[in-house]
Amino acid sequence: MTVRTRFAPSPTGYLHIGGARTALFAWAYARRHGGKFILRIEDTDVERSTPEAVQAILDGMQWLGLAHDEGPFYQMQRMPRYKEVIAQMLAAGSAYYCYTSAEELEKLRAEQMAKKVKPRYDGRWRPEAGKALPTPPAGVSPVVRFRNPVDGVVAWNDGVKGRIEIANAELDDFIIARADGTPTYNFCVVVDDWDMGITHVIRGDDHVNNTPRQINVLKALGAQVPLYAHLSMILGDDGTKLSKRHGAVSVMQYDEDGYLPEAVLNYLARLGWSHGDEEVFTMEQFVQWFDLDHITSSAAQFNTEKLNWLNAHYIKSAVATRLAGEAAARLARRGIDPESGAPLERVAELYKERVTNLNELADALEPFCVVVHPSAEMIAAHLTDAARAALKVLREKLASCAWEKAAIGAALKETLAACGMKMPQVAIPLRVALLGQPQSPAIDAVVEVLGRDEVLARLDRYI
Repeated sequence: MTVRTRFAPSPTGYLHIGGARTALFAWAYARRHGGKFILRIEDTDVERSTPEAVQAILDGMQWLGLAHDEGPFYQMQRMPRYKEVIAQMLAAGSAYYCYTSAEELEKLRAEQMAKKVKPRYDGRWRPEAGKALPTPPAGVSPVVRFRNPVDGVVAWNDGVKGRIEIANAELDDFIIARADGTPTYNFCVVVDDWDMGITHVIRGDDHVNNTPRQINVLKALGAQVPLYAHLSMILGDDGTKLSKRHGAVSVMQYDEDGYLPEAVLNYLARLGWSHGDEEVFTMEQFVQWFDLDHITSSAAQFNTEKLNWLNAHYIKSAVATRLAGEAAARLARRGIDPESGAPLERVAELYKERVTNLNELADALEPFCVVVHPSAEMIAAHLTDAARAALKVLREKLASCAWEKAAIGAALKETLAACGMKMPQVAIPLRVALLGQPQSPAIDAVVEVLGRDEVLARLDRYI
């Protein structure tokens, strides 16, 4: 058997972190077993589905690097197939027309709730042996309902939650086609999984209640039932349901916020799955290790601090050329020419161990590309008369020394000796004059990267 998994988001919003984890696990399972990963867009909710949401899903998948092998398939383009299967089910007797009006259903629901009975369709249009059905009312377009078994149980061995059993008596004859002929979610999903040969359905546990209905339809069609694995929900840092304030934002927002995709993937992989005590690993390692047995059935908790730690780790490990490109794109969006100053690759190398995200890196690199303007308070605090005098001595030495880190460091030490000062008394004013801030990586390295002409020009503004 060739393993075939799918990710089937509804384009009624962005791709959020929970959906991204589902996609990652389905992708990894297919890769682990040499199978196929299918992308399907479930866009039958025409009122809420938008082209922008579809693009946001595709962009998020591309940014994460979760390449699909087949698709994307769109349910709205498969309407003829759904109607074909519904016609077959009507002919076979596994589905039937129901003419119950919305008013009648509401009345039925109210009566059942008054009796403290679970609200459900009462099967009044369900064909049974020896049962006389009402005459179809004129001018009423019927819905199509699935003829659910009334006896026994629906059971499956869930890949995460273990064996689950639900009595068929708990399930009513749900609608598979609306009065206007459009098929419903639970029906479309079944036909898609059947036609696409899906062997493993890995999805969120908010779908557990849909599973028995889908299994029954698959069996009615004589189709193979896939293995289901329902992932537990993700909680926020505070233990409550994940919301926008702690992570339930568009995956692309993580790009905007300066996260590297490999950091997000590594973090998502550990949300409800583990491989011993491994915390940092590549996607190649993840695919090699991934299985369903080590997915926890309890809710996973989002931890922003842990994500930030991972992101800082991946930034430290990244090559400076890539980091410079990421920072350059962010600077350009701020209206800053990233080519106007020091080589960003060299600057990124200096700062990559000091930042948590790419936006912080862009902040750090910005003073190397623009004319800096320290605040009046910073100038008053650090560029004192004594500091300016020392910077003047240093400027003369920097004007003629070899332009490499060792020679620059020697010029600094000679200045300290000549002026009777300690390193912070010169280095901090020098940072303020050059970068507009009192802190930076090693000052001799900063001076070297900034370049002689730029260093002298910036010093001249203050001495």
